[in-house]
Amino acid sequence: MLNQDADQPVFRALADPTRRAIITMLSEGPRATGDIASEFEMSRPAVAKHLTILREGGVIEVKPRGRERINHLNPQALKRAAAWLNYFDQFWDERLTRLKQLVEE
Repeated sequence: MLNQDADQPVFRALADPTRRAIITMLSEGPRATGDIASEFEMSRPAVAKHLTILREGGVIEVKPRGRERINHLNPQALKRAAAWLNYFDQFWDERLTRLKQLVEE
């Protein structure tokens, strides 16, 4: 299970639909900040704030390339969040199986 304090930034990063859209974009490959910003109807500084939260959560890594900043997805951070969610998926599967058994008896 996850360390709740240490993994809070990951869930903060995943909490916003814009950030989830950015994660989906980056799952297709690295992208420059300007390319990401052009996909949204918001200012570049607003997109940069979302990217900062993703970086702080460990979900993305940012590497300079000349004057550009290239954003890369870090799937390890997502694996930790998925592990937490999978725990509850298994928990509910077991509970529902028990309930089904009780109803059928």
